[in-house]
Amino acid sequence: MKKKTINTILILIIISFSVWLGFELYNDQNVQKQNKEEAYLAQKTIANNIEQTHSYPKEKVETEYKGYTVAAKLEIPEIELETCVLQNYSENALNVSVTKFWGCNPNETGNFCIVGHNFKNKNMFRNLKNLKKGDLLYLIDNKVGKVTYEIYDIYKVVPEDVSCLSQKTNGKKEVTLITCTSDSKMRIIVKAVEKLEL
Repeated sequence: MKKKTINTILILIIISFSVWLGFELYNDQNVQKQNKEEAYLAQKTIANNIEQTHSYPKEKVETEYKGYTVAAKLEIPEIELETCVLQNYSENALNVSVTKFWGCNPNETGNFCIVGHNFKNKNMFRNLKNLKKGDLLYLIDNKVGKVTYEIYDIYKVVPEDVSCLSQKTNGKKEVTLITCTSDSKMRIIVKAVEKLEL
């Protein structure tokens, strides 16, 4: 009788301990989940506050150029370039000005990709090769305004390499400029990210 009672007590202690341990683990997981959710919401709130409190200078951008719809205006002071970025890519549009090639709308979160010929025309990408890291460019649209971007990478790829079009920007605004090398064998890629004033 005594042995049976001791076994029963031991079983009850083990069951009680198991229930308590399970409850503690469950509670711990809920606390971790809640902390992650709170951290995510805090980050989102900070990002929204930055977006809402940051005001961009407003400039009027022409909505049409030589019969083509304009998405934005691009300015790169370092190479004295001011040009319209046409909204819809086509071979004909590309002979008129640089065009949006891929990605989000101008000055939105994501990677706004602009392609242009390496022509000597004043509104083309002939002098992209003269840019360097740290140079600034400006993208102006009628919705957001004038946003400043800083060049952080310049490199060449084979035409088949389209990795520069990726939209994975970690929630940042990016601009990618693309043109051919003089011999058309490679592509020059210029990557820029929004320069936030502190």
